[in-house]
Amino acid sequence: MENKKYLISIVGPTAVGKTALAIELAKHYKTVILSADSRQFYKEISIGTAKPSQYELNEVKHYFIDNKSVTETYSAGDFERDAMELLSNLYLENDIVILVGGSGLYIKALWEGLDEMPPVDEALRQELSSNFEQNGITYLQEKLRELDAHKLENIDTQNPQRLMRAIEIASQNITLNKIKPKRPFEVIKICLNRDREKLYDTINKRVDIMINNGLIKECEQMVDFRGHYALKTVGYTEVFEFFDGIHSLPKAIELIKQHSRNYAKRQITWFKREADFQWFEPNETTKIIEFINNKMA
Repeated sequence: MENKKYLISIVGPTAVGKTALAIELAKHYKTVILSADSRQFYKEISIGTAKPSQYELNEVKHYFIDNKSVTETYSAGDFERDAMELLSNLYLENDIVILVGGSGLYIKALWEGLDEMPPVDEALRQELSSNFEQNGITYLQEKLRELDAHKLENIDTQNPQRLMRAIEIASQNITLNKIKPKRPFEVIKICLNRDREKLYDTINKRVDIMINNGLIKECEQMVDFRGHYALKTVGYTEVFEFFDGIHSLPKAIELIKQHSRNYAKRQITWFKREADFQWFEPNETTKIIEFINNKMA
């Protein structure tokens, strides 16, 4: 009889300690790690995306890090397809695989599949893109609030592509019906969190480390690609605005910290809405292993 397969999923807000725990678990269970961080896919950007260090990458085999260029688009649907294909091979040799990340849409795509999306309304997309260029992201946020305030509460409000797609769906008054595909593995869901002040302090210190490690230089090398989706994210947007003279460097750094804290708050809210999570502090490794073993018993 074939052994049951498990996908141990380590999720939580940015800077909470997911990478360190995932590596500990992968070493304990003698397996590999799939990254579900929507910015760590891109090989040209490492400092602002807080990728695992080379030492950490050498400790345990990681997949879906540095596998794409910033010039490419890589959707949650693409990730679902590629991850499922990879897992079918990994499960030939492993009964357990570790999934780690904070990008909820990509994680959920692998767990459950995605809603079948309606075709893009090109005229509406052009109108939204034009208004976004002229009026900024606030325009998209307010437009979606008018059409579907509930959706606005459950989306990355700093992501223009996600906002535009949500507006398109809401404008077409489409109801998405999803039939969850059957997965050949059981998902064990672990969410990390910690005291908010401690988390925010860690985020602030991480931003300082990014600056000291060369985030400004990394952004200088990426200026020609700033219009690509991969660079429209916290850490890069604020530095590009510094280059444009919109902010001083100290102000840009302050904004990176603020926007990172805001992002962490949205992540926690998103994961709290999901069922079946067991919540832990990031240093509770022994308890987490005990929980996993009981789930697999």
